[in-house]
Amino acid sequence: MPKLMKRPLRLNKKFFSKFVIYAILLGLVIIMNYPFFWMVSTSLKSQQEVFRIPPTLLPTKLIWSNYPQAWALANWSQYFINTAIVAIIPTIGQMILGSLAAYAFTRPFKGSKVIFLMFLGTMMIPSQATLVPNYVIMKNLKWINTYAGLTVPFLSSAFSVFLLRQHFLAVPRDYEDAATIDGCGPFHFLFRILMPLSKSALVTVALFEFMNRWNDYIWGLLMTTKDSMRTVQVGMAVFQSEASTEWTYMMAAATFISLPVIILFLFVQRRFIEGVMMSGVKG
Repeated sequence: MPKLMKRPLRLNKKFFSKFVIYAILLGLVIIMNYPFFWMVSTSLKSQQEVFRIPPTLLPTKLIWSNYPQAWALANWSQYFINTAIVAIIPTIGQMILGSLAAYAFTRPFKGSKVIFLMFLGTMMIPSQATLVPNYVIMKNLKWINTYAGLTVPFLSSAFSVFLLRQHFLAVPRDYEDAATIDGCGPFHFLFRILMPLSKSALVTVALFEFMNRWNDYIWGLLMTTKDSMRTVQVGMAVFQSEASTEWTYMMAAATFISLPVIILFLFVQRRFIEGVMMSGVKG
């Protein structure tokens, strides 16, 4: 009889521990998503309801007209086109150039470890420290208010090279030996075999870079003085200064600015998680 009583007790303890873990995770999800929920809720309220005391969590009446009105108050279509260009070109560059550099660092050569450590050392330098020198270079190149100035400095980064290198090291060397026997050269092996095997890592690099470029404000502010070249983040700052009292319009604008990144993450989240997990397998 005592032996029969132990099993339900163990099941109850296991169930209770899982319940506590999921309850904590659910609480963290609510806390982290509450600002976004409040933003969307405010974007659908009337101006009077925003300042109601006590404040309401959900709008009493959905005001969908806030979105077209907010869109009409600024040149959002041009801002979105600019931001898409600024985000997509560096993302493609990071995937291609990062793969080339990462593949080179997976093959030992004289001084490769020292060069790689120096390369990683650039990640320790805050971007603010190089902001002024980079701006002076762009100005001397006459790249202010150009797509080149907004994209070229971000075509490669130490982070993407490091992440891809870690993933490439996890791919068995036998694949390359077999490909070499079949007459496959280094570039052919990289683009036709290694990169297709590293889709998760490439998606991770692409998502990180796309999010960084889409959400970047400082560099876009420095490099653009014309309204036709502004990105959505710079446009949002100008829009906020012009519509500082219209909270419903500002929250509506913030919502449709955030949607592209959220939708992209929902599509690639499985590959993203796989890439983060696999990139640290081998050092």
